[in-house]
Amino acid sequence: MTDAVPALYDLLLKSGFPPSRLKRNAPMRAYTTFHIGGPADLLCEAASPSQVRLALEAARSLSVPVTLIGNGSNLLVRDGGIRGLVLRLIQPDQPDAPLSEDAGSVLLSCFAGSSLAGLASYACSRGLSGLAELSGIPGTLGGGAVMNAGAYGGELSQLIRTVHALSLSDLSPRTFEGDALGFGYRTSAMAEAGVVVTSVTLSLPRGDADEIRARMRELAAARREKQPLDLPSAGSTFKRPAGGFAAKMIDECGLRGTGIGGAQVSEKHAGFVVNRGDATAADVLRLMALVQERVSARFGVMLEPEIRILGDDA
Repeated sequence: MTDAVPALYDLLLKSGFPPSRLKRNAPMRAYTTFHIGGPADLLCEAASPSQVRLALEAARSLSVPVTLIGNGSNLLVRDGGIRGLVLRLIQPDQPDAPLSEDAGSVLLSCFAGSSLAGLASYACSRGLSGLAELSGIPGTLGGGAVMNAGAYGGELSQLIRTVHALSLSDLSPRTFEGDALGFGYRTSAMAEAGVVVTSVTLSLPRGDADEIRARMRELAAARREKQPLDLPSAGSTFKRPAGGFAAKMIDECGLRGTGIGGAQVSEKHAGFVVNRGDATAADVLRLMALVQERVSARFGVMLEPEIRILGDDA
């Protein structure tokens, strides 16, 4: 444990964080959809931009390293856990009010910890389209903006107007809009800028609520049919390589169902590594390395992880 963590815990309490939002030796397996990961020295949950700033200021004053996470849906934490502070952005108590409305669309500013699924449901209830394709992604808006999350032909880059962030070096405010957003396949300018996203402004076209709801149901059924939603995972394990599909390559290497320890290439969708119940991060990493080796040998392609890998080895 970082020596200053107890002092940071006390400082965050004095800053107004309730004890329920502060957890020492927090088991990261409880905060990732993979259900894998060793302990974080201290975990703090922030539900607003002001709380994010408070936590970062406190950690900076004590020189405690900070790791940022959202819903942990695209994350593998190593078995030794994470030193310092894990700042987890969580769902705000209430959605933000629309910034502006016109006949064609609505501008909506949302906290980065807002869940994509929750936003999709909220938008649907107001007859706002654009998020149906993203409704099954179990992540947060901030993380989705950083990695330009997408599914079924929809990407957040199609909807984001502005991103507000704080620089991790000096906590100065940063704004990204237009070309400065730098969106690409599963990346953005924010990914390399050394910032924490605090809020995102979405431009959502008006639509028919019944049609949006039907689309969301259709896509939910498609996910249940094709994806291993019954087992813990971090979603697609590898990025789509140029000119091909990771799952197809993995399948053609005969790796579907291959396991190491408690980790397994899903029998339902070869693009997912799943936790059979007792997987360690070391199991997952060994299996990922095996997949990369076999795909490289057959296709001459080195698959790049789509999941973030954080923390220390056991």
